Amino acid sequence: MTTLYGISNCDTVRKARKWLEAESIAFDFHDFRKQGLTAEQVDRWCAAAGLDKVLNKRGTTWRQLTDEIKSTTDETALKALLVEQPTLIKRPVLEMADGHIEVGFKAEQYAALWQR
Repeated sequence: MTTLYGISNCDTVRKARKWLEAESIAFDFHDFRKQGLTAEQVDRWCAAAGLDKVLNKRGTTWRQLTDEIKSTTDETALKALLVEQPTLIKRPVLEMADGHIEVGFKAEQYAALWQR
């Protein structure tokens, strides 16, 4: 089953959900603010898409972190931070039944996924 990860009040997540629904694509929604995440999920996403793409350095949560945390290059510490504060993750994360992972949403990008 395809799973869309994000937070319910995120505009980009809403757009992705509407697109999937309009295309009649079955998916589960996982609100990682409410339901949390595991280190294994974050590891899988970072392995597939790269930590730089998964970690959202443009959001409010990132800007509120201390300079010491923002300057770290320790991947293990950053991944632990993503589990602890999932709003640091770029949204949405789409995990398809075949294991493919997409970070972010663009309608063209999603359309291409179902035409491959």
